[in-house]
Amino acid sequence: MSPLRQHTLNTLFVIFLLVFFTLPARAAFTLDPVSRIAVISAFEPELLLLRSQIQQPEKFSVNGVEFIAGSLQGKPVVLFLSGISMVNAAMNTQLAMDRFNISHVIVSGIAGGVNPGLHIGDVTVVQRWGQYLEVVMARETSAQEFSVAPGKSNLELPGFGMMHPRAVRVRSADHPQFSPKFWFDVDPAMLAVAGSVRDVELQDCDAARRCLNHRPRLVVGGNGVSGSAFVDNAALRKYVFETFHANVLDMESAACAMVAYSNGVPFIAFRSLSDLAGGGEGANEMHTFMNIAADNSARVLLAFLKAWK
Repeated sequence: MSPLRQHTLNTLFVIFLLVFFTLPARAAFTLDPVSRIAVISAFEPELLLLRSQIQQPEKFSVNGVEFIAGSLQGKPVVLFLSGISMVNAAMNTQLAMDRFNISHVIVSGIAGGVNPGLHIGDVTVVQRWGQYLEVVMARETSAQEFSVAPGKSNLELPGFGMMHPRAVRVRSADHPQFSPKFWFDVDPAMLAVAGSVRDVELQDCDAARRCLNHRPRLVVGGNGVSGSAFVDNAALRKYVFETFHANVLDMESAACAMVAYSNGVPFIAFRSLSDLAGGGEGANEMHTFMNIAADNSARVLLAFLKAWK
Protein backbone atom coordinates (compact mmCIF):
# COMPACT_ATOMS: atom_id res chain seq x y z
CA MET A 1 0.00 0.00 0.00
CA SER A 2 1.32 3.41 -0.95
CA PRO A 3 2.12 5.94 1.80
CA LEU A 4 -0.52 8.28 0.34
CA ARG A 5 -3.23 5.61 0.44
CA GLN A 6 -2.26 4.66 4.01
CA HIS A 7 -2.38 8.31 5.06
CA THR A 8 -5.85 8.70 3.47
CA LEU A 9 -7.17 5.63 5.29
CA ASN A 10 -5.76 6.83 8.59
CA THR A 11 -7.37 10.23 8.09
CA LEU A 12 -10.75 8.68 7.28
CA PHE A 13 -10.53 6.47 10.37
CA VAL A 14 -9.82 9.47 12.60
CA ILE A 15 -12.76 11.34 11.08
CA PHE A 16 -15.01 8.32 11.70
CA LEU A 17 -13.97 8.18 15.38
CA LEU A 18 -14.54 11.91 15.81
CA VAL A 19 -18.02 11.72 14.26
CA PHE A 20 -19.00 8.56 16.19
CA PHE A 21 -17.98 9.86 19.59
CA THR A 22 -19.55 13.29 19.10
CA LEU A 23 -22.97 12.03 17.95
CA PRO A 24 -25.87 12.77 20.32
CA ALA A 25 -26.49 9.96 22.80
CA ARG A 26 -29.84 9.03 21.24
CA ALA A 27 -28.34 8.58 17.79
CA ALA A 28 -25.30 6.68 19.00
CA PHE A 29 -26.80 4.34 21.55
CA THR A 30 -30.43 3.55 20.64
CA LEU A 31 -30.77 -0.07 21.72
CA ASP A 32 -33.96 -1.08 19.95
CA PRO A 33 -35.70 0.53 16.94
CA VAL A 34 -39.20 -0.78 17.78
CA SER A 35 -41.68 1.88 18.91
CA ARG A 36 -42.48 0.93 22.51
CA ILE A 37 -44.53 2.05 25.49
CA ALA A 38 -42.37 2.77 28.52
CA VAL A 39 -43.91 1.08 31.58
CA ILE A 40 -42.28 2.43 34.73
CA SER A 41 -42.44 1.41 38.38
CA ALA A 42 -40.39 2.83 41.20
CA PHE A 43 -39.36 -0.33 43.04
CA GLU A 44 -39.45 -4.11 42.73
CA PRO A 45 -42.87 -5.10 44.22
CA GLU A 46 -44.65 -2.74 41.83
CA LEU A 47 -43.24 -4.47 38.74
CA LEU A 48 -43.55 -8.15 39.73
CA LEU A 49 -46.95 -8.88 38.18
CA LEU A 50 -46.15 -7.02 34.97
CA ARG A 51 -42.79 -8.72 34.62
CA SER A 52 -44.46 -12.13 34.97
CA GLN A 53 -46.84 -11.30 32.09
CA ILE A 54 -44.38 -9.97 29.51
CA GLN A 55 -43.95 -11.99 26.33
CA GLN A 56 -40.71 -12.44 24.34
CA PRO A 57 -38.63 -10.56 26.92
CA GLU A 58 -35.25 -9.17 25.92
CA LYS A 59 -33.06 -7.54 28.55
CA PHE A 60 -30.81 -4.51 28.21
CA SER A 61 -28.73 -2.75 30.86
CA VAL A 62 -27.76 0.93 30.85
CA ASN A 63 -26.17 2.74 33.79
CA GLY A 64 -27.19 -0.13 36.05
CA VAL A 65 -30.85 0.07 35.00
CA GLU A 66 -32.35 -3.15 33.62
CA PHE A 67 -34.76 -2.63 30.73
CA ILE A 68 -37.00 -5.50 29.62
CA ALA A 69 -38.36 -5.12 26.10
CA GLY A 70 -41.23 -7.33 25.04
CA SER A 71 -45.01 -7.43 24.70
CA LEU A 72 -47.88 -6.91 27.16
CA GLN A 73 -51.43 -7.57 25.97
CA GLY A 74 -50.08 -7.56 22.43
CA LYS A 75 -48.56 -4.08 22.80
CA PRO A 76 -44.78 -3.48 22.46
CA VAL A 77 -43.40 -2.26 25.79
CA VAL A 78 -40.20 -1.71 27.70
CA LEU A 79 -40.41 -2.26 31.47
CA PHE A 80 -37.99 -0.81 33.99
CA LEU A 81 -37.61 0.45 37.55
CA SER A 82 -37.04 4.18 37.86
CA GLY A 83 -35.91 4.02 41.46
CA ILE A 84 -37.75 5.82 44.25
CA SER A 85 -38.20 9.60 44.29
CA MET A 86 -38.22 12.50 41.88
CA VAL A 87 -34.61 12.69 40.69
CA ASN A 88 -34.44 8.95 39.99
CA ALA A 89 -37.78 9.07 38.20
CA ALA A 90 -36.81 12.00 35.97
CA MET A 91 -33.31 10.73 35.27
CA ASN A 92 -34.32 7.22 34.26
CA THR A 93 -37.41 8.24 32.31
CA GLN A 94 -35.13 10.42 30.19
CA LEU A 95 -32.63 7.57 29.97
CA ALA A 96 -35.36 5.39 28.47
CA MET A 97 -36.22 8.18 26.00
CA ASP A 98 -32.59 8.36 24.92
CA ARG A 99 -32.04 4.62 24.51
CA PHE A 100 -35.40 3.43 23.14
CA ASN A 101 -38.00 4.61 20.66
CA ILE A 102 -40.63 5.57 23.26
CA SER A 103 -44.14 6.32 21.96
CA HIS A 104 -45.94 6.64 25.33
CA VAL A 105 -45.05 6.70 29.02
CA ILE A 106 -47.04 4.80 31.67
CA VAL A 107 -46.36 4.69 35.40
CA SER A 108 -47.73 1.91 37.60
CA GLY A 109 -47.36 1.56 41.35
CA ILE A 110 -48.53 2.47 44.83
CA ALA A 111 -49.39 5.81 46.40
CA GLY A 112 -50.62 7.48 49.54
CA GLY A 113 -54.31 8.34 49.67
CA VAL A 114 -55.18 12.01 50.15
CA ASN A 115 -58.88 12.19 49.30
CA PRO A 116 -60.77 10.97 52.40
CA GLY A 117 -63.35 9.39 50.07
CA LEU A 118 -60.79 6.85 48.81
CA HIS A 119 -59.64 3.64 50.49
CA ILE A 120 -56.59 1.40 50.53
CA GLY A 121 -56.51 -0.82 47.45
CA ASP A 122 -58.43 1.65 45.27
CA VAL A 123 -56.76 2.43 41.94
CA THR A 124 -56.59 6.04 40.76
CA VAL A 125 -55.97 7.35 37.26
CA VAL A 126 -55.83 11.11 37.70
CA GLN A 127 -56.17 13.78 35.03
CA ARG A 128 -53.12 15.85 35.98
CA TRP A 129 -50.04 15.81 38.18
CA GLY A 130 -48.26 18.61 40.05
CA GLN A 131 -45.07 18.95 42.09
CA TYR A 132 -46.51 20.08 45.40
CA LEU A 133 -43.14 20.16 47.20
CA GLU A 134 -41.64 22.62 44.73
CA VAL A 135 -41.77 25.36 47.35
CA VAL A 136 -40.40 28.59 48.74
CA MET A 137 -39.21 28.18 52.33
CA ALA A 138 -40.60 31.45 53.60
CA ARG A 139 -39.07 33.74 56.20
CA GLU A 140 -40.65 33.59 59.63
CA THR A 141 -41.65 37.12 60.62
CA SER A 142 -43.40 36.24 63.88
CA ALA A 143 -44.77 33.19 65.60
CA GLN A 144 -46.61 31.10 62.96
CA GLU A 145 -46.42 33.91 60.39
CA PHE A 146 -44.28 33.78 57.27
CA SER A 147 -43.33 36.20 54.53
CA VAL A 148 -42.60 35.06 50.95
CA ALA A 149 -39.96 37.11 49.14
CA PRO A 150 -41.39 39.09 46.20
CA GLY A 151 -41.46 37.16 42.95
CA LYS A 152 -40.52 33.85 44.52
CA SER A 153 -43.98 32.29 44.54
CA ASN A 154 -45.97 32.25 41.31
CA LEU A 155 -49.06 30.46 42.62
CA GLU A 156 -51.97 31.96 44.50
CA LEU A 157 -52.14 29.03 46.88
CA PRO A 158 -51.88 28.88 50.68
CA GLY A 159 -48.73 27.55 52.28
CA PHE A 160 -48.18 24.86 54.85
CA GLY A 161 -46.24 26.69 57.52
CA MET A 162 -43.10 28.04 55.93
CA MET A 163 -43.60 25.95 52.75
CA HIS A 164 -45.30 27.91 49.95
CA PRO A 165 -45.84 26.09 46.64
CA ARG A 166 -44.70 27.46 43.33
CA ALA A 167 -44.65 26.28 39.73
CA VAL A 168 -41.53 24.87 38.11
CA ARG A 169 -40.03 26.63 35.09
CA VAL A 170 -40.01 24.22 32.16
CA ARG A 171 -39.41 24.15 28.43
CA SER A 172 -39.97 21.72 25.60
CA ALA A 173 -39.38 21.39 21.87
CA ASP A 174 -42.75 23.04 21.22
CA HIS A 175 -42.18 25.72 23.88
CA PRO A 176 -38.41 26.38 24.02
CA GLN A 177 -38.65 29.39 26.35
CA PHE A 178 -38.74 28.72 30.10
CA SER A 179 -42.21 29.29 31.54
CA PRO A 180 -43.83 28.44 34.88
CA LYS A 181 -46.00 25.32 34.92
CA PHE A 182 -47.54 23.52 37.86
CA TRP A 183 -49.98 20.99 36.38
CA PHE A 184 -48.92 18.39 33.81
CA ASP A 185 -51.96 16.83 32.15
CA VAL A 186 -52.05 13.16 31.26
CA ASP A 187 -52.87 12.30 27.67
CA PRO A 188 -56.64 12.78 27.13
CA ALA A 189 -56.95 9.83 24.73
CA MET A 190 -55.23 7.51 27.21
CA LEU A 191 -57.41 8.85 30.03
CA ALA A 192 -60.53 8.15 27.98
CA VAL A 193 -59.47 4.54 27.49
CA ALA A 194 -58.76 4.21 31.22
CA GLY A 195 -62.26 5.52 31.86
CA SER A 196 -63.72 2.81 29.63
CA VAL A 197 -62.10 -0.06 31.55
CA ARG A 198 -64.67 -2.30 33.23
CA ASP A 199 -64.78 -5.49 35.27
CA VAL A 200 -61.17 -5.52 36.47
CA GLU A 201 -60.86 -8.05 39.29
CA LEU A 202 -59.20 -5.95 41.99
CA GLN A 203 -57.81 -7.87 44.94
CA ASP A 204 -58.77 -7.34 48.57
CA CYS A 205 -56.50 -10.03 50.07
CA ASP A 206 -52.84 -10.91 49.54
CA ALA A 207 -51.06 -14.27 49.52
CA ALA A 208 -50.60 -14.07 53.29
CA ARG A 209 -54.40 -13.66 53.68
CA ARG A 210 -54.13 -10.08 54.89
CA CYS A 211 -57.41 -8.61 53.74
CA LEU A 212 -59.06 -5.23 53.35
CA ASN A 213 -62.46 -4.59 54.89
CA HIS A 214 -63.91 -3.32 51.60
CA ARG A 215 -63.81 -4.04 47.87
CA PRO A 216 -61.33 -1.80 45.99
CA ARG A 217 -62.55 0.28 43.06
CA LEU A 218 -61.16 2.16 40.06
CA VAL A 219 -61.40 5.97 40.19
CA VAL A 220 -60.64 7.95 37.02
CA GLY A 221 -60.11 11.73 37.08
CA GLY A 222 -59.05 14.32 39.62
CA ASN A 223 -55.58 15.48 40.60
CA GLY A 224 -52.41 13.85 41.87
CA VAL A 225 -49.26 15.38 43.35
CA SER A 226 -45.68 14.19 43.76
CA GLY A 227 -42.70 15.19 45.85
CA SER A 228 -39.52 13.85 47.39
CA ALA A 229 -41.01 13.00 50.77
CA PHE A 230 -42.69 9.92 52.22
CA VAL A 231 -45.80 11.40 53.83
CA ASP A 232 -47.24 9.97 57.03
CA ASN A 233 -48.70 13.15 58.49
CA ALA A 234 -52.41 13.84 58.91
CA ALA A 235 -52.06 17.63 58.88
CA LEU A 236 -50.04 17.69 55.66
CA ARG A 237 -52.46 15.21 54.09
CA LYS A 238 -55.37 17.51 54.92
CA TYR A 239 -53.53 20.53 53.49
CA VAL A 240 -52.72 18.69 50.24
CA PHE A 241 -56.33 17.64 49.78
CA GLU A 242 -57.73 21.10 50.51
CA THR A 243 -55.09 23.03 48.53
CA PHE A 244 -54.55 20.85 45.47
CA HIS A 245 -57.79 18.83 45.54
CA ALA A 246 -55.58 15.79 45.14
CA ASN A 247 -56.76 12.21 45.28
CA VAL A 248 -53.28 10.76 45.82
CA LEU A 249 -49.67 11.67 46.39
CA ASP A 250 -46.54 9.80 45.44
CA MET A 251 -42.83 10.36 44.87
CA GLU A 252 -42.39 9.89 41.10
CA SER A 253 -45.38 10.47 38.78
CA ALA A 254 -45.13 14.26 38.35
CA ALA A 255 -41.43 13.92 37.53
CA CYS A 256 -42.19 11.34 34.82
CA ALA A 257 -45.01 13.56 33.56
CA MET A 258 -42.66 16.54 33.27
CA VAL A 259 -40.08 14.52 31.29
CA ALA A 260 -42.83 13.22 29.00
CA TYR A 261 -44.07 16.80 28.48
CA SER A 262 -40.58 18.02 27.65
CA ASN A 263 -40.17 15.25 25.06
CA GLY A 264 -43.68 15.63 23.64
CA VAL A 265 -44.65 12.07 24.57
CA PRO A 266 -48.13 11.08 25.88
CA PHE A 267 -48.23 10.12 29.57
CA ILE A 268 -50.55 8.47 32.09
CA ALA A 269 -50.14 6.98 35.58
CA PHE A 270 -51.95 4.21 37.46
CA ARG A 271 -51.62 4.44 41.23
CA SER A 272 -53.21 2.23 43.87
CA LEU A 273 -53.45 3.29 47.52
CA SER A 274 -51.18 1.33 49.86
CA ASP A 275 -51.75 3.71 52.79
CA LEU A 276 -53.56 6.92 53.70
CA ALA A 277 -50.49 9.19 54.07
CA GLY A 278 -51.07 9.65 57.80
CA GLY A 279 -54.86 9.59 57.67
CA GLY A 280 -55.29 6.02 58.87
CA GLU A 281 -55.76 4.82 62.41
CA GLY A 282 -52.65 3.44 64.10
CA ALA A 283 -49.36 2.80 62.32
CA ASN A 284 -48.80 3.46 58.62
CA GLU A 285 -50.34 0.68 56.53
CA MET A 286 -47.96 0.71 53.56
CA HIS A 287 -46.01 -2.47 54.32
CA THR A 288 -49.19 -4.32 55.24
CA PHE A 289 -51.10 -3.61 52.03
CA MET A 290 -48.30 -2.76 49.59
CA ASN A 291 -48.60 -5.99 47.59
CA ILE A 292 -52.37 -5.70 47.21
CA ALA A 293 -51.99 -2.13 45.97
CA ALA A 294 -49.11 -2.90 43.60
CA ASP A 295 -50.97 -5.81 41.99
CA ASN A 296 -54.22 -3.83 41.69
CA SER A 297 -52.43 -1.03 39.86
CA ALA A 298 -50.82 -3.56 37.51
CA ARG A 299 -54.18 -5.28 36.88
CA VAL A 300 -55.77 -2.01 35.79
CA LEU A 301 -52.77 -1.25 33.58
CA LEU A 302 -53.09 -4.64 31.87
CA ALA A 303 -56.82 -4.05 31.32
CA PHE A 304 -55.98 -0.62 29.91
CA LEU A 305 -53.46 -2.07 27.43
CA LYS A 306 -55.97 -4.71 26.37
CA ALA A 307 -58.63 -2.04 25.72
CA TRP A 308 -56.25 0.37 23.97
CA LYS A 309 -56.49 0.10 20.16
